[in-house]
Amino acid sequence: QVHLQESGPGLVKPSQTLYLTCSVSGGSITTHFYHWSWILQPPGKGLEWMGVITYDGSTYYSPSLKSRTSISRDTSKNQFSLQLSSVTPEDTAVYYCARYYSGSSSYLGTLGEYDYWGQGTQVTVSS
Repeated sequence: QVHLQESGPGLVKPSQTLYLTCSVSGGSITTHFYHWSWILQPPGKGLEWMGVITYDGSTYYSPSLKSRTSISRDTSKNQFSLQLSSVTPEDTAVYYCARYYSGSSSYLGTLGEYDYWGQGTQVTVSS
């Protein structure tokens, strides 16, 4: 059974950088054709895909967040991480990590195709 667990601070001040980590158990983040994403849900809004790190370490980002987002991984710990810089109160959201299997190098799927999700972590941006 695959399990994803987000961790990180629940409160970040405006202009700072948000750091979150997703710890994965029950499967390797380097296994072919599995892609590991960060997804956010602001209060009262829908899910928004932020970016992905693929099984081979390639990264891709949402155009709207690309300038502020970085995703990396630590294969020795089977973890991947999110950095979101210059946060504002509009970045307040529940942040999820999730897995998508494509069977190919294609990393984009619909949110309904993600088969495992973390429980989500609330991040509030406030001074």
